Order: sequence, then C-alpha cells, then structure tokens
Amino acid sequence: MASANRGCRMPRKLGLIAGGGILPRRLYESACYSGRDVFILALQEQAHPDWLHNLPHHWVRLGAVGEAIEQLKANGCQDVVMAGQVKRPGLLELRPDWRGARLLARTGAGLLGDDGLLRAIRQELESEGFTVLGPQDVLGDLLMPAETLTQRVPTAEELQDIDRGLAILRHMGQLDIGQSVIVQQGLVLGVEAIEGTAALIQRCAAYARPGRGGVLVKISKPEQDKQLDTPAIGPDTIAQCQQAGLVGIALEAGGALLLEREQTLKRADAANLFITGLAPG
Repeated sequence: MASANRGCRMPRKLGLIAGGGILPRRLYESACYSGRDVFILALQEQAHPDWLHNLPHHWVRLGAVGEAIEQLKANGCQDVVMAGQVKRPGLLELRPDWRGARLLARTGAGLLGDDGLLRAIRQELESEGFTVLGPQDVLGDLLMPAETLTQRVPTAEELQDIDRGLAILRHMGQLDIGQSVIVQQGLVLGVEAIEGTAALIQRCAAYARPGRGGVLVKISKPEQDKQLDTPAIGPDTIAQCQQAGLVGIALEAGGALLLEREQTLKRADAANLFITGLAPG
C-alpha cells in the first residue's frame, strides 16, 4: 500500500484573498476543480458576499494585515493568491492594525503608488513562508493570446490609436499611474488613475468625438507585480465599452486575463467590438 501511494502528493492548500468582481469566484471554482483545498479571505467593502455562502471564508479589513496572516496560517494555507478589484482607501479609511502600520512604516508604502504597496504586501507574505501566486498561475487558460479573438478586427486607423495608447501607457507606467487609456482618432480621451477602468470608460463617454469610436488599451505597468495585480476584462467591460461608443479593446497578450471568455466574445461580436492581444514588446 505504501509503495502504491509513493510520489502521490496532495495539492498545496490555497489562500484566496478576494476583492470585488467575478475573478475571485472564477478562481475559486477552477482551483477546486483541480483538486485544491481553498480558504477565502474576503476583503470587507470589496468582495461580493453573494457567492461566499457556505464556503470556507473569513471577512477581514483591508488594513488588518496581522489578522489576515493569522487566518491564513490557522487554516493551513501554503500558497496565497490575490484576485479581484480593490478600491484603495486613504490612510484614515485603511485603519491598519499594528502589523499593517509596521509594514507601512518600514517600507514607506503608504507614500507610494499601488506597485509599491503590493510589493510590500508580497514581501510580508513571503516572509511568513507563503508562496505568492498570480491568478494566471491558477487560471492559465484565461490568459489573453497574441491575436484578435473577435469577428471584427481593428482597422489601420484603429491600430494607430492602439500604438498611441501603448506609447502613453509606457510613459505613465514609469510613474505607477494606471493600466488603461482610451484613444479616439489620435486624441487621448482619458487615462486611468485611481478610479479604475470602469469609471474611466464611463467618464470618457462624455468626451467622445463624432465619427470613428475610440479604443481601450490595457497593459501592465513596467514595475507591476503581475502575480498580485493582473489586468482583466469581462462581459461587463464589453457592455461599458458599447455604452461609451468605443469600437474595441487591446490587451497585453500573456499579461491580461479574459474572464468568462465565451460570454465576453459573444457580447463583443454582438456589439461589433474587437478584442485583440498585443504581443510583448
């Protein structure tokens, strides 16, 4: 019996730090399907409670770093993944516990952008022996390929808008500002800051020009930790783009997630939007 079980290893238990949106639930289902045991740390004011019913979870405040680590350890987690949208609060709203305050004081992350804060969180988790994974490590089938997936393909003029958006994002990324930009007919309608992609799309609808619609370009920042902050779109993004009069979305191939792929592409085709993957470099 011992020889029959030799070499058979149980999957490492996964701690899922869940923010908002559909990604955490999709990741939980995929991990469970692959045989992983999953414990969920649901971020207060961020995660949606509807899908957590009867699942192993614990609610934690965003600034309660010590409590989060204690819960991950108490529930036997070895790997940790962060997934979902997180609206970053101000320092007063964050209300860090003693460990969170120590982390901010030691790293100065409270004065940095998202990238600096996420790197500090990763270092804190790894110092406790956890292996930090990215959503793409669990959901590799959702990574955007370097091709156009929709019936509609970008025109030459739309490719020029994409190129302009890429150039802007590369400069913005050096300053840790946003992942997305909307360009229409060579004009920049808006860049993403702290408000997030959905708010950017909604805001830019008011600035749309007559004629050919704009494009949404979305890539990772140069110093961004893709295992903690992976760009993603889903069906809701398509609805938002259609309402704002956009004609397509360009995503970083291998660095962005396409959530609910079948439904997202179906909606894009129905709205006559393109979704295209940008090869690295």
